[in-house]
Amino acid sequence: MLEIESLRAGYGRLPVLFDIDLSVDQGEVLAIVGPNGAGKSTLLKSIIGVVTPTAGRVVFDGARVTHEPPHLRVERGMALAPEGRRIFASLSVRENLLSGAARTPPEVVDQQLEQIYAMFPILQERGTQEAGSLSGGEQQMLAIGRALISAPKMLLIDEPSMGLAPLIVAELYRVLHELAGQGIGIVVVDERSAEAISAADRVCVIEKGRIVSLTASTSADA
Repeated sequence: MLEIESLRAGYGRLPVLFDIDLSVDQGEVLAIVGPNGAGKSTLLKSIIGVVTPTAGRVVFDGARVTHEPPHLRVERGMALAPEGRRIFASLSVRENLLSGAARTPPEVVDQQLEQIYAMFPILQERGTQEAGSLSGGEQQMLAIGRALISAPKMLLIDEPSMGLAPLIVAELYRVLHELAGQGIGIVVVDERSAEAISAADRVCVIEKGRIVSLTASTSADA
């Protein structure tokens, strides 16, 4: 579903990623781990199009998207739940969810809302509540729900467990497994590498902008 070949990327004259080769299949959970500053988040931004690669290529669902803007990649079926959640605090929970659906047909939005509420019932219960009043865990559920509203084929998640209690983290990863079971490809970057590794089918370790290890997770079938 996703193929990354010889990818290089950075910010201005600052190179961050070097010769990244990576693939993600339909229904696969790939965990990207490594020290702070290794380039993990930059890789996600390069996949979704926020950062434009300086070399290499990105192919998604058979189409070369290396230089496409983010909104076109979203239309093709990518979605990103960014680090820090980045919800609209003054909007309601429902309004936040719908903010991710600008280019999604109404009938698909209705179907996705039903699925999101089934996975995260608290979001339906608090649909009219201001998003800024939610707990950290609820805000992360909202960020994931907003990414799912467009019915993506691939979900990119940056630091989903940051600042959250272990029970909430376990629930989030349970949902990610459920989504993968529906055929959605999942790429997750997480500061809690143990949780990410235990949930993943494969684990990619990045150090100083390079992949140093790409292996099957020993916990994938646990």
